[in-house]
Amino acid sequence: MESVGAYEAKTHLPRLLDRVAKGEEIQITRNGRPVARLVPEPAEETTDIRSVIAQIREFRKGRTLGDDLTIRDLIEEGRRF
Repeated sequence: MESVGAYEAKTHLPRLLDRVAKGEEIQITRNGRPVARLVPEPAEETTDIRSVIAQIREFRKGRTLGDDLTIRDLIEEGRRF
């Protein structure tokens, strides 16, 4: 991990952020003492939308709202208040 002074970090922040985006960690110091660290953001996990929809459909199988109860009834009941 490379150390960079606070003034240099302020002056060259865009360049430092480019390096961090590539996976490098950079420590920022003030008067030779570490005060902060620039680290890459963890990678986001991508979710497959089709698999989520399939899971929802599987979950819904065999489930009902109850006897003689429809989604329309629930919507209308919510509008009363």
